[in-house]
Amino acid sequence: MKLSTRSRYGTRLIFELALKFGKGPIYLKDISKSGDISLKYLGQLIIPLRAAGIVKSSRGARGGYYLARNPKSIKLSEIINILEGPINIVGCIQKPDTCNKNKSCTARFFWKKVNDIFYKSLEDITMQDMLNRYNHLNS
Repeated sequence: MKLSTRSRYGTRLIFELALKFGKGPIYLKDISKSGDISLKYLGQLIIPLRAAGIVKSSRGARGGYYLARNPKSIKLSEIINILEGPINIVGCIQKPDTCNKNKSCTARFFWKKVNDIFYKSLEDITMQDMLNRYNHLNS
């Protein structure tokens, strides 16, 4: 399984906002520069993150984007769910009827188990954890 650029760049976007949490709004162009992400792509990513209530914006000369919640409460799983949809390593986990062998498939039980472990791992990581790691690496 490979996460798409939406998840990876969306996580970088939220991380950049987390770095400035409580310090006022940030322009997307500044995040684009520091996060090395195209401004156009950031514009696409910010829309669902705002709609989900993770990010807020303010207008005007001192406008920009900022986290709506504390980094401690923003889970990596939440960002990925917003940008990708439900996390499933194989399609039959969420929609068993898509496979004609779903009732007799031995592997499906194990795929679900692996999927649950993967999801739990993403649930356990917050933006604060990422900030802590960043601070540790840069101290």
